[in-house]
This record gives sequence, structure tokens and C-alpha cells, in this order.
Amino acid sequence: MANLNLSASPSGGKNPKTPVPKASAPKGTASKETPKLRMSPTGDHSPVSRTAGAIIGVVSVVALALAIFLSNPTAPTTHGTGTGSAATASSVTPTGHTTRVSVGVEGMTFTPNHIEVPAGDRLIIDFTNSGDQRHDLVFETGVSSGSLATGETKELDLGIISGDVEGWCSLPGHREMGMTLHVQATGAAAGVSPSGTTASGGHAGHDHGQEAAVGPASPTALTDYAATITPRDPALPPATSETERYYTVTVTEQTTNVTDTLTRQTWTFNGDAPGPILRGHIGDTFHITLVNNGTMSHSLDFHAGLVAPDNVMHSIEPGQSLEYTFVAKNAGIWLYHCSTAPMSMHIANGMFGAVVIDPTDLDTVDREYVMIASELYLGADGQSADALLLSALQPNAMAFNGVPFQYKAHPIQIRTNERVRVWVMDAGPNLATTFHVVGTQFDTVWREGAYVIRGGGSGGGWGQVLSLGAAEGGFVEFTPLEAGHYSFVNHALSLAEKGQTGVFEVTD
Repeated sequence: MANLNLSASPSGGKNPKTPVPKASAPKGTASKETPKLRMSPTGDHSPVSRTAGAIIGVVSVVALALAIFLSNPTAPTTHGTGTGSAATASSVTPTGHTTRVSVGVEGMTFTPNHIEVPAGDRLIIDFTNSGDQRHDLVFETGVSSGSLATGETKELDLGIISGDVEGWCSLPGHREMGMTLHVQATGAAAGVSPSGTTASGGHAGHDHGQEAAVGPASPTALTDYAATITPRDPALPPATSETERYYTVTVTEQTTNVTDTLTRQTWTFNGDAPGPILRGHIGDTFHITLVNNGTMSHSLDFHAGLVAPDNVMHSIEPGQSLEYTFVAKNAGIWLYHCSTAPMSMHIANGMFGAVVIDPTDLDTVDREYVMIASELYLGADGQSADALLLSALQPNAMAFNGVPFQYKAHPIQIRTNERVRVWVMDAGPNLATTFHVVGTQFDTVWREGAYVIRGGGSGGGWGQVLSLGAAEGGFVEFTPLEAGHYSFVNHALSLAEKGQTGVFEVTD
């Protein structure tokens, strides 16, 4: 078969670093150390009046606030300005000077990530994305660079600085990885934000649904929704006889349903999570064309290959493609996933799949399935994975093959005395899986390249679980002897109860 001959990333993933100069002194003034002064929190040094009128006024305000709270006790609390241009506090007098600073990116950090500006100065930031993937720089005042490709530059005018200002990269997960920028107004009143209000220190106005994040979708809602869809076919097709295998893996970003009333943003390979399940034999050559039809940087990492990461695992821009070729030298069920940082976010949003390379001594079975375990970190409706839940390792839903409870709502049909093999991959990105089938035992357990048990263990021993950490895989074999409903679960049962469970319906 002819090669697809699609173009690779022009840079080969080795973008030169853009030099990032240090913050310059205000133009038109001599460069000198600015004293780190703090005024009183209010800027008011006059005695506090204790007249009856003032007391009555305070009581009235408190009473009104209490009445509003009691009428709507669940109303959200405002934590910042969120949008609009930088405002000037009335206590700050413009200096007529401009501070200009160049900011770049190194890894997942802004350089510099702390800027000191005299209060009253105008601040202009020349932001260059000198990183290896797309980034932006947004501020709580609403000033934003927009998404920039590697090497692009944008001038950001923050106006007159009257108080401390927080900035960050708004791409999902980047802020939590450390992409924050603090502008400190030296000589400003302590605790005053650029709008003149007391700063909260929170993720003002750009929380991406984290403060409004929904709680865990109920098992009933998840199961009810799963009953309305066509489940993903869990059957693993046999490997064909080809030795040169060609696949195109296309990145797409879309919104998908989790329940009838909750959606989430997913990033996927070929429009589904997990992506396509590939299969082959030892010695086969896999030719993969990755096409990025998304809106941000993405990449691929095939655990099935033995290749240097430099040339094939770098991030590519929207509209770009690359060729990824490897020879399958060893058997296993191998994870593949997006390797763009933060990898946990890209995997949690659906960018994972598996490659099955058959062991040379694989026995014949009647039915063969694949189960890829994964975690869902659901945020607000329509949002990508909740980065705070993700970093805390607290999924609020779990799945086999991408959809919670789908094989409970649609049991998998097999017959008594059929020999069944189930390949299992733990895609994570974080938690372990202990695969168990209720009502039967495993006479064969193959884990991470070796048989733990084959045809029954020594002294007549059989297995009950296949234990896998994140990115580990293997298979189990069993034969149901009686008709009935055999649940399969992650035996970390709190995770099973969030959706990582299904049913084998066995008939005579």
C-alpha cells in the first residue's frame, strides 16, 4: 500500500526559544529600585465616626443584605471583575509613565511570572508564545491575547495600574499547571484590585466553570442516558494478515452528552473516546497519520512503539499533520494518548485508545472483547474536564469504553460454556482498575506481557481479578457454566458505582 505522504509539522517540534528580556524601568525615568510600600487597606487615616446615624446606616445595610440572602441563599458569590478594561481607583493618580514588559513562555510557566509596576503607571505587556504549544494570556480585567501559536506575539495594554492584577493561560488545565502571572502594584493600597475593590485571591471571572461545577451526575441519570444510546461495540475483531498497517487518526473537538441534561466538551481521536482500537502482530509496521482538526495543540504517544519521542510525539498546530511510524516488536495491549501538556487533561477529555499486539502463543477463544477503563471529571455543562477535580484525583463518573453504565443498560450477550477473553486497558489518567467478573473465575490471567495464570494455576489455583495501574493492560479468560447475569466491575467498588460496571448476559 502506498504511503499517505501527508505533510508533517514544518518545525519538527523544535521551535527556537524567544529571548525574554527582564521588566524595563518606566520610560522617561531613571531606572531604580522601587520601594515595596503598602498603604493602609482603606487608604483612609481619619478617625472612625461613631454617631448614631452611622450605626443606623450600618444596621440598615446588614438587614438588607440578610434579607437578600434569606430570599436566595444559594445565589453565587461574585469573586472579581471578570470582564472589561483595567479601571483606575480614585485614590491612584496617573504618573504619566509607561512600564513595558516582555513576557514569554517556558514549559508551562510564564517568564517572568511576577511583575512589579509603580501604582499609577500604564502597563504594556509584549506577550510572545515562546512555548511548544498554543497558549494565551488573560487578565482578570478582561484584557486577553487570544490563543497564540508558537512564535506569535501580542501587545496587551492593561491601562493605568491601581492595584494587583492576576493573569493566567485560559486553555484547559494550563492555569492549574502553573501558568499564572502576578502583576504587583508597588505603592498601591494593600488588597486593592485594579477595579478598586478588595481582591479575593480567587480565579476571578475566569474560573471556567469550576466554581459552578456540577456535582457528580447521579448513577440513575447516567444509566438512564446510557439506555437511550447505541453502546460501543466491545467486540475485538481478529487481526488481519497485513504486515504494513496504515491508519489516519484525526483530532476533533466537540460537545457530547453525559446525561439528558448535562454535556461535556470532549477532545477525541476520530470523533470517539476511546479512539479506534488497532490490532496486529509482532513485527507489523504501523503507519499513523495524525491530523489536527482541533483548535489547540495536540499530539500522539503510542506505547506500542519503540521510537525516540523527539520527532513523532511533539505537539502540532491546528491544520497540521505528522507521520508516526513504528514497528510492533512486543506483544501487549498498549495505550496511546495525546502527550501535549497537561497530559492528564487531554486524556481526561477523551484523547486515548489502545493497540493490541497478539502474543505468539495466544489460544483460540469463542468471544473476545476489549474494555478500556477511564475516568470522567465532569465540570459545568458544556465545559471540558474540571481541572481542580482532576488534580485532586476525584472523578465524579467512571466508564468502560467511554460511557458510564453503557453495558449495564445494554448487557453483552454470550452463551454458556463459551470461552471468553476480555482485554482490559486502564487509560486512567490516574486511578487503578481491578477487573472482576461476578459469578465466575479466571483460569487464565495475562498481565503486562506475562501469564500470571494459564489454564489454572499451581495447586488448582484460579484468579478473581486483573489488577492494573494507570496505563497497564492485560487480558483474562473464563467460561460461564450457567445461564444468568454476570456483572463485571472495577472492584474498587466506589469507582464501579460511578459507572465502571456492566453485565454479561449468559443464555443456554
